Amino acid sequence: MTGQHSSAPSTPAARRPARVAFVGAGPGAKDLLTLAAVDLLGRADAVITDQLTAGGLVDELAPEGVEVVDASHGEHGKELTHASRAKLVVKTAKAHKGGVVVRLMDGDPAVFNGLAEEAAALAKAGIEFDIVPGVSAVSAVPAYAGVPLSSSAVSGVHVVDAARAGSHDFSAAVAKDVTVVVMGLPEQLGPAVAALREAGRPGETPVALTQGGTTTTQVTRTTTLADVEQALEGLSVPTLAVVGPTVELRERLSWFETKPLFGWRVLVPRTKEQSGSMQQRLVHHGATSEVVPTISVEPPRTPQAMERAVRGLVTGRYEWIGFTSVNAVKAVREKFEEFGLDARAFSGLKIAAVGGVTADALRDWGIEPDLTPSGESSARGLLEDWPPYDEVLDPINRVFLPRADIATDTLVAGLQESGWEVDDVTAYRTVRAAPPAAPIRDALKQGGFDAVVFTSSSTVRNLVGIAGKPHTSTVIACIGQATAKTAEEAGLRVDVIAPQTDAVSLVDALADHGRALLEAAAEAGDEAVRPSQRRRSSGRRKTSGRRSAT
Repeated sequence: MTGQHSSAPSTPAARRPARVAFVGAGPGAKDLLTLAAVDLLGRADAVITDQLTAGGLVDELAPEGVEVVDASHGEHGKELTHASRAKLVVKTAKAHKGGVVVRLMDGDPAVFNGLAEEAAALAKAGIEFDIVPGVSAVSAVPAYAGVPLSSSAVSGVHVVDAARAGSHDFSAAVAKDVTVVVMGLPEQLGPAVAALREAGRPGETPVALTQGGTTTTQVTRTTTLADVEQALEGLSVPTLAVVGPTVELRERLSWFETKPLFGWRVLVPRTKEQSGSMQQRLVHHGATSEVVPTISVEPPRTPQAMERAVRGLVTGRYEWIGFTSVNAVKAVREKFEEFGLDARAFSGLKIAAVGGVTADALRDWGIEPDLTPSGESSARGLLEDWPPYDEVLDPINRVFLPRADIATDTLVAGLQESGWEVDDVTAYRTVRAAPPAAPIRDALKQGGFDAVVFTSSSTVRNLVGIAGKPHTSTVIACIGQATAKTAEEAGLRVDVIAPQTDAVSLVDALADHGRALLEAAAEAGDEAVRPSQRRRSSGRRKTSGRRSAT
C-alpha cells in the first residue's frame, strides 16, 4: 500500500523475553562487587533492586535511562512476598524482549534472598537466567568487624535467618566451639539470640553486633549473650550478630573501624573528573567524600588564538607543547576534533605535562609525555626539569602553552629566561561555579564535615565565595604552602600541609593527622571522636600560624 513500509522481520532472540541475571550486590561496599556484576549492570535494560541495593550502584554503573524496578515494597509501601517478587521478575523479563534484566540482590543471591522462588518462576515461564554469586554478608561483615568465623577453637559455623528463628532448632548451635551468625532486623535479632540462650548456650558467650557492615558507617558493639537486648538499642538495618569464641579476637584484629579517617566526612572542592584519585585514597583510609565543583570551565571568549596555535602545531611552528592541567589537554583535544585532527598531529613535537594526572589524560589520548617533573607536580617543578634552549640541538625555539585565563606567569617567565619564546594562549576560562545545594552549605558552616581538602588557591577562594567558611571544628588540609597561605588569608587555620604537591600525598597527610588524633585520645584515655563530633561554638577559624606538615 502507498505510504506504508513493511518493517524487517524481528529475530527470534528479539522476540524472546529478556535473559535475567541474578546478581549479588555484595554486603554494601561497592568495591566488593564482582567483575561480572559490574559488566552486567553496564549492559542492563532493567534492574530489579532489593531494599539495600537501590540507589548508588545503579546510578553509577547502569546505563543512562535504564528502568529501575523496586522489588522490596509494593505500590502501597507493603513489603513484597517471595511469590510477589517472583511474579515481578517474570513480568519485567517479558517487558524487555531480547534484552538483559539484572535482578540485583543484597549480598549473595543464594543466601536468604529468595533466589529459589524467583528462579523457579522463571524456569516455569520458560525464561532463561544466569546466577552471578556475590560476596555474602555472612562472611564479609564479620571479617570487616575483625571477627573471623572460624579458628582452631571452632568446629563449625551455624547461620540463622532471624526472621525464621522462632521455628529454628538451635540444639546444634549450643556447643561452645560453634560460631553462630544471625542475620536480620534488630527487633528480630533479640528474640533469635534469646532462643539460642534458652536452648542452652551460656549467657557469658561473647557476641558482636554490626550494622552498616563493610561501609564507612559500620558500627560494631561487643557484648554477651545475656546482654544482647540492651546492646541492640539504637541499632538499625542491616544488623548481623556473631556469637562465639572468635568475638574475643576483635580487640586485636579490628582493622577497618580503626583506619585513621574511619567515618570521616570529607569535602573535596574539585570537579568529579579531577577528584577520582583523591576519592579513592579517602576510601582507602576509611573516609567518605563529597565533591563540590568550585569552578566551571568555559571556552575562551575569542577562539582565534587557539586556532592559530593548533595550526602552528601542524605546520611545525613549535618545538614543545606544555600541558599544565587536565583542562588544557581537554581543550586542545576538542579543538583537534573540531579540525578533524588526531594525536598523529603531535609527531615531531616534544610534550611536557605538569604532573601525573595531566600525564594520564595525555595517555588516554594515546600520547606519552616526554617530560614530567621529577620533583613537585607544579609549574615550578616542571620548570626545574625543562631543558634550556640550545641553538645547536633545538631546531625551533618556540613553546606552545595552552592554559587557563587566570594562570600564573611562573612557567612563562622561567622558559623565557632559559631562551625559549613562548606562545602563552588562553585555552579555556575558569569561572566560579554555582553554589552547592543548601544541605552542603549548611553542613560546611555548622561543622557537618570533618575535613576540607584544598588543592589550589582558587579552590579556597571559590569555596568560601560560593559556600562560606568551614566551621571551626573542621580540619583544613592544603596541598602546598601557596594554598595554605591563601587559606590563612581567608581566615582559616590550616591543620595539614601535604609534603608533596599531589592529591594522594594530601590525603595521606590528612590520614597522618587523623592517626595522631587517635593516638592522642588513646594516650589521654579518652574516647576517640571525629572532628564533626566535637564542634565548638567559638566562631570561625582564625589564623594562628600553627601548622602540621604531617
